[in-house]
Amino acid sequence: MKSKNLSESILRSVKSKGYKYIDLPSVIEANHIVQRSGENFRKFIFSFTDQNGSELCLRPDLTIASCLRYLENNLKGKEKIFYSGQAYRKSENKSDSIIRDQIGFEILGSKDEKNDDKEIINTSLKSLQNIKYSSGKLTIGNVEIFNLLISKLDIPKRWKLRLSRHFWREDYFNDLLKRLETNSDVDPTIVEIDKKRYLKMLKEDLSNVIAGRTINEILNRFDNKIKDPRRASKGKGVSKIIKDFLKIKCPINEAASELNKFFKKNRINLVVDQRYFPVSNNKVSKLNVVFSTSFGRQLEYYTGMVFKIDVKSKNKLKNIINGGRYDRLISDLGSKKQIPAVGAAINMIL
Repeated sequence: MKSKNLSESILRSVKSKGYKYIDLPSVIEANHIVQRSGENFRKFIFSFTDQNGSELCLRPDLTIASCLRYLENNLKGKEKIFYSGQAYRKSENKSDSIIRDQIGFEILGSKDEKNDDKEIINTSLKSLQNIKYSSGKLTIGNVEIFNLLISKLDIPKRWKLRLSRHFWREDYFNDLLKRLETNSDVDPTIVEIDKKRYLKMLKEDLSNVIAGRTINEILNRFDNKIKDPRRASKGKGVSKIIKDFLKIKCPINEAASELNKFFKKNRINLVVDQRYFPVSNNKVSKLNVVFSTSFGRQLEYYTGMVFKIDVKSKNKLKNIINGGRYDRLISDLGSKKQIPAVGAAINMIL
């Protein structure tokens, strides 16, 4: 099937599931991207300055453009939408295309989380019916379960925040685990020097700013560090638990059992039910369905269920669909309250 006909067939398939088509702007304010993804992300976007001095960029991500639309139009309640178009992003791999043709669909503002997760995956599976493939794999993960595990571990609060915040940055995350194992972030000599600085700062104006933080913020952070000491042996134990957790991979119908076995073995006060997962069958639409605790580290904004679909066509394995839940994205972009959101994108470079 030619690309245009395939795209139209998929769009009709998504529309038949009750989604409303919307248009998205090709250009958005660059600060929306940089503020939430960091200055390091700037090198991946195509940006320019308009006549008023505002920095704009070509949309690097259709999901962010969609969530900005929901926010800026002050929309309320549940909305099922879909769209198609191109995202523009540079890559560190020079062989990758800078233009990504995608079809996306989302459920925004709905509190029926588990059913919405199932619906997004079912819509993805229905879209697959338009694509020829011999076999494939549906991989499901869950960032929320990882964060629940971290919340239960016996480590300082600052470490829990670090590990949750940087889960998606795999190399940096692994470096954090090494530091946790060796206690290398708490050097006794440095702490003594910091104590002298701490006592000196107590006498200064707490609203003064040093390196982007007020003196009061610096003192509070140091206070937490002193009150939250840990032994290197404890750090090694916690690091091992995290590493072992991230090795869990199994057929989807065994996910709850494997996780609960792990929690019990490591005395973690957590229990999950198989109904927690949006798919229960190990095989759907010629796809083997697996659960992986380490999956879900592609994008920073994922907060819950995540999935991807890879299919084999003409002896080549291709990533066709990616999606997941991102309940904090709209609030990160400026909403005063958290808006539930889940969606998926179909890669049209087939």
